Amino acid sequence: MESRLNYFGHPLAGKVLKHINSAGKLVQDSTLPTTVQELVKIRASQINGCGFCTDMHTKEATAAGETPQRLHLVAAWREAKVFTEPERAALELAEQGTRIADAAGGVTDEAWANAAKHFDEDQLVALISLIAVINAYNRINVINQQPAGDYQPGQFG
Repeated sequence: MESRLNYFGHPLAGKVLKHINSAGKLVQDSTLPTTVQELVKIRASQINGCGFCTDMHTKEATAAGETPQRLHLVAAWREAKVFTEPERAALELAEQGTRIADAAGGVTDEAWANAAKHFDEDQLVALISLIAVINAYNRINVINQQPAGDYQPGQFG
């Protein structure tokens, strides 16, 4: 499979990605736990069918010490006993925030209240921002049909 164009090598795309990457770096450096960040990126990428980002973030999570069992269960997190309550709240917010066009009311008050029980205001801002950023990356890669499988941990870092 080939991408539709060399997005990562295009000068305009480089400028766009510089800004998206800057936003991503702010979230990465926030107090939102790294484990939560990777789980959210994986789940949104799965929902959006972004193989490139799913490949990247499962490999980054593995390199950071995430277990294969938990990674295999991200898509079925509701039925899995391996996720903490804060992780579950973040995954629910990520799902609803990613599927915002599919839901008449967007993110439910219940999902928001549950997340707010587990995360402080700075972390909630980081979580909302992370959901927006990963969805932007997903859309770029899905539209461009960016192939998955070759990512190496730390490749862009």
